[in-house]
Amino acid sequence: MHRSRLHVVLIDTPPETSEAELAFWGAALGRQPVPEEGTPFATLTRLAGGELLAHQRLDEGQPRIHLDLESDDVAAEVARVEALGATRVGEHDGCVHLRDPAGLVFCVVPVQSEDFAEHATTWP
Repeated sequence: MHRSRLHVVLIDTPPETSEAELAFWGAALGRQPVPEEGTPFATLTRLAGGELLAHQRLDEGQPRIHLDLESDDVAAEVARVEALGATRVGEHDGCVHLRDPAGLVFCVVPVQSEDFAEHATTWP
């Protein structure tokens, strides 16, 4: 048995548009972005269900939006979503990168939030 939840919706942008994109969404939402020191991430706001809306500066690639599923058992959650039709793309720092059946990128990450248990779904 394991648990998982939608943890973060990420706006990913390449370096050349990253600052402008972060400034745009901060202004559009009326929020001051909060950078995570030493990382490519900045939090924009917390959504109603406890999820985060955040920005990620990519090293390269196209702008996109991707989701992170947070789990207390990454391997079990990856197996569960693969059985639903996801395809594994790669791994980095304990996170597994996948594509959904339409080809959209998402990740399964270890627990990162303090309110994980409050919002997680338990899977058999």
